[in-house]
This record gives sequence, C-alpha cells and structure tokens, in this order.
Amino acid sequence: MKNVHKKDQILSSFLDFLYIQKGLSNNTVYSYQNDLLDYYQWCFDTYKTHPKTSKLINANDYVSYLFNNGLKSSSVNKKISSIKTFYKYLIKKKVIQFSPFDDLIMPKKPNYLPISMSERDVEILLNSPKKDVLIEMRDKAMIEMLYATGMRISESGKLKITDIDLKRCVVKVFGKGSKERLIPFGEIAAEFIYLYLNTRKNDKSKAVFLSNRGSAITRGAFWQRIKIYLNREGLKSSISPHTLRHAFATHLLNRGADLRSVQILLGHSDLSTTQIYTHIAKKRLGEILKKHHPRG
Repeated sequence: MKNVHKKDQILSSFLDFLYIQKGLSNNTVYSYQNDLLDYYQWCFDTYKTHPKTSKLINANDYVSYLFNNGLKSSSVNKKISSIKTFYKYLIKKKVIQFSPFDDLIMPKKPNYLPISMSERDVEILLNSPKKDVLIEMRDKAMIEMLYATGMRISESGKLKITDIDLKRCVVKVFGKGSKERLIPFGEIAAEFIYLYLNTRKNDKSKAVFLSNRGSAITRGAFWQRIKIYLNREGLKSSISPHTLRHAFATHLLNRGADLRSVQILLGHSDLSTTQIYTHIAKKRLGEILKKHHPRG
C-alpha cells in the first residue's frame, strides 16, 4: 500500500492539490498521505473496495477500528479530519456525490493546555550555549530568535538571510499555507544573529541557520540540539519543540500584551487558537495567588 498514491490517480491528485494549491508543507502533505493510506487499507480489507465507493462505507466502523487499535482521541480526530478533507475534494471534483463522514460526530478532543516554561527556565536555556563554540553560537542565535519572535522551529529553519532586517529588527516569516507575516524582535536577538552571521562571511548559503553540512537545519536536528541544553541544565524533559513558542505567547500575556497582538505575532488565523494561552496565564496567576496570598 505504500506506493498506492503513485498508482491511484485520485489520491495522487489530492496530494498535489494540498501541496500546490493549498500551499501545505511537505510534512503536512506526508501526514495526510499516511492517514489516507491507512484508510485505503481498511476499505480494501473491510469492503474490498475503493474509498470512492462511499455508499458501502460506514464511518462509525472506521472510528471504532481506530479506537480498538489503541489510538487516542486526538489521533482519531486527526485521521478523521484528513479523510473528511479528502472526501470534500472528491465531491468538489464530482467524483462522488456525498461523504460517508458527513454525519459523523467527532470524538471529543481533550482540552490539553500546551506546556510552557517559566521566564527563569527560559533564561537558563538561553544562557546554556557556549559563545566560543561555533555550533553553540548558532544554537544560541536560533534559540534567541525563537523566543524573541514566537516563530515555529520549522519556520526558523526556512529563514533566508534576506528575510532578516537587523537594522530595523524585523524578520519576514512564511508560516502555514505560505502565509507571510512580519515580526519585530529585540536587540539581544539581533546581536546574536549578527555575531553568528559574522562567522559565515565566506559562506554563500542563503539560509540563516545551517547544519554541519552547510544546508538549512531541519526541525528535527535543531530540536535534538535544544534537548542537549535542557539535559545540560537539568530542565524538565517533557517540553516539546513548540515550548519556546508557547513561552513567548504566555510571557507576553502575563506582562499585559493584548490577545489580538499575540495572535498576529503567532500567525494564528483564528483568535480562539490564541485564547488557550490566556488559560495558561490565568493558571499561573492562580498559582501565584495560592503561594503568596495569606489566605491562599
């Protein structure tokens, strides 16, 4: 089934649509592909038919199948969302008339709060890389930029030197769906970006943050670098690649920034996505009150 998308014209054209017309990243398209290949396999095993034969398919049976295989609600929701998008595409292209997932009630997604870091822990992480070691100088510049702007690690890996204006302290970022946004950043981040780029005077690469091989650093590779500093400083290991982004948003809100401004900086299309950080801020305020109030 791994190569079915190359043989199946419908699936192949859908993946092309996601990449070319919707502007989704390679990783996102690959995730859609995996979700749909699993669904294709289930359709063939269960009904001996193609997913486009929608009249035969019971969406609830597939949800039950996923849960019976030990998937969590969040994973099931993700897979069902991919399938629904696929069927919407087929209806639009008039391949089918209706989707078997139209009336499906999605399992509730647990309301998890993203893990953040305290300002103290972020400061410890920022000070961990050694300035006299070239690779750690790069890491220092990248961590400073991540915390100063709230951009995603994947976005920082795509940065080109021409995207950064060190004089005005502004960076141009291309986010999800190739949406462009301008983010201001502070003088401290600007200083370390300048110092890092100065070590690359004879380098012809357009990317800002380079791997040891001279190509743009990947999300996974840089996350491995961050984990080195977390372990070095004895910081909690349960944080994720998004934690600095979460810290950026939470710390801004804790210090009085308005929600709309944080939404713009993060590149969220929906304000409700940003609102989750207000819950973290409120939770932190509650902890402070409980700790310091005489009747807390």
